[in-house]
Amino acid sequence: MHCKAVHLFNDLRKMLKVGDKVPDFLGTDEAGNEIRVSDYCGRKLVVYFYPKDSTPGCTAEACSLRDGMDELVEAGYAVVGVSADSAASHMRFKEKQQLNFPLVADVDKTVIMAFGAWGEKKMAGRTYMGIIRSTFVISDGVVERVITKVDTKNAAHQILS
Repeated sequence: MHCKAVHLFNDLRKMLKVGDKVPDFLGTDEAGNEIRVSDYCGRKLVVYFYPKDSTPGCTAEACSLRDGMDELVEAGYAVVGVSADSAASHMRFKEKQQLNFPLVADVDKTVIMAFGAWGEKKMAGRTYMGIIRSTFVISDGVVERVITKVDTKNAAHQILS
């Protein structure tokens, strides 16, 4: 099976949408392993972007995915989380929450921006730039589904439904 992932990052100003090709290289995980979309050829890959390790919403989302992993794997999915936190932060978060999937440390925000998961956010009357919580389901290098209204406590179920 041939994956259609693109190998260079495009100048993307908008969030990737269904039918778009994704960058092949996602980055390096908490343990220093290189993560590529092409490594998951033949499976559906869930790449989810989250703002910050060990915050309440991000912890709820990660734990939902952890707890639903058996069902996700049975349905043919693999999961990779991405945030701008460091590999050391990811390692602590992964160990503390006993996460069973890799976390990419995208400290320079290359992948975050390539997927269009960086943008203007508003909270408590303040406007700022940050990671837009979003989930991409990828099949053979192409976006199959985008979830932008993520239910952090039911993230695994949301992907499966």
